[in-house]
Amino acid sequence: MAGHKHPPVSAFTAAIGCACPRCGRGRLFSGFLEVAPACGVCGLDLRAQDSGDGPAVFIILILGFGVVGLALWLEIAREPPLWLHALLWPPLIVGGSLALLRPMKAGMIALQYRHRTHTFDGLDGQP
Repeated sequence: MAGHKHPPVSAFTAAIGCACPRCGRGRLFSGFLEVAPACGVCGLDLRAQDSGDGPAVFIILILGFGVVGLALWLEIAREPPLWLHALLWPPLIVGGSLALLRPMKAGMIALQYRHRTHTFDGLDGQP
């Protein structure tokens, strides 16, 4: 499979679809956050992939900005009781974090592939 040419896949497309960063068709994950050992379509070895804490940092920044803005708007516009804030925001934060975690991790892996980090050294010369 090393001789096959693969058209470039956008990191955004691979992230949204949680797909292989090389071919864009294979599944990137074998579990909720466990990276598959290899792409089932193009055979890209994914065993050494580690996105580290990168996705968590971006999720904290994105959700923090959104939730603080919404909480501030709600407080100024409606002045709800404090218990409503305590009831409303934690589920939104947890749900948003879980919803964003897979695509953000897939995006980090796709960017690592695109920019040839050490985990993708020795590939067939294809971006």
